[in-house]
Amino acid sequence: MAPKLVGLIRVSTDKQESSGLGLEAQTADIESYRKSISGRLLKTYVEVESGGHDDVDSRPQLKEAVAHAVRSNATLVIAKIDRLVRSKVVAAYLTTNKVRFVACDYPTANELTIDILVAVAADERRNIRKRTKAALKAYRDGNHISKRIKEKYDGKVPPEVMQARAGKLGAHLPECQGRLTPEARERGWKKSVAKRKAAGEAAYGIVAPHVLDMWKSGLSLRDIADRLNQDEHQAGVPDEQEPALDLSWSAMKVKRVLDRFYPDRTRAPRPRGPIA
Repeated sequence: MAPKLVGLIRVSTDKQESSGLGLEAQTADIESYRKSISGRLLKTYVEVESGGHDDVDSRPQLKEAVAHAVRSNATLVIAKIDRLVRSKVVAAYLTTNKVRFVACDYPTANELTIDILVAVAADERRNIRKRTKAALKAYRDGNHISKRIKEKYDGKVPPEVMQARAGKLGAHLPECQGRLTPEARERGWKKSVAKRKAAGEAAYGIVAPHVLDMWKSGLSLRDIADRLNQDEHQAGVPDEQEPALDLSWSAMKVKRVLDRFYPDRTRAPRPRGPIA
């Protein structure tokens, strides 16, 4: 019987999808691999999503393709390894689901080779993110304006245009205000919440058990905060590119940490002294 294959193609933006940029090349690579092994392509899934996302739930087409491959006992085929994973979380998801997959740019790669390639792709993703953040910060801090706008006004940009556009990017630009659809706003909000939640867990997860122990011992929230500040039991910053966190402790911050990590916590009632 001909080997069964499930294709997966990924592009990073809606613009790339509508223009076909990248789709045709990836489709051709998958078809070339299919012919080389005389395989049967059951279906090709196309996802529009950043390959750097650690959240597998934000990549529904990836999950659909994996499920299809598993239930059909097929091999998941991608054009290039970095088109599938730039995250060890996604690589672990594939391993956990025991899905066979092959990258057309490394068709003979074994499991060890794939692990190395994924690690290299993840490292490149981190470097790209750092370079991009540094460049955007320099653009904003320097109140720069795009080359396209300068060319439009022949280098003599009016003051009102400079005020409206200098140092601004993306949704902060005038032409982007009010253009986001409700669906796009909701997606952005959910991703922002997920990112903040992950940052909070990374920053406070280590100290949370210590906070719980003090709370169970009968200390008040204010007393716990005072001890944490005294011991400099401060939370770290998960990403050096992110704004610095407020490292001081308050009773409210202690309560939020307890509510986040131990919402169902209970402690024994404090013993009452003898009645005089």
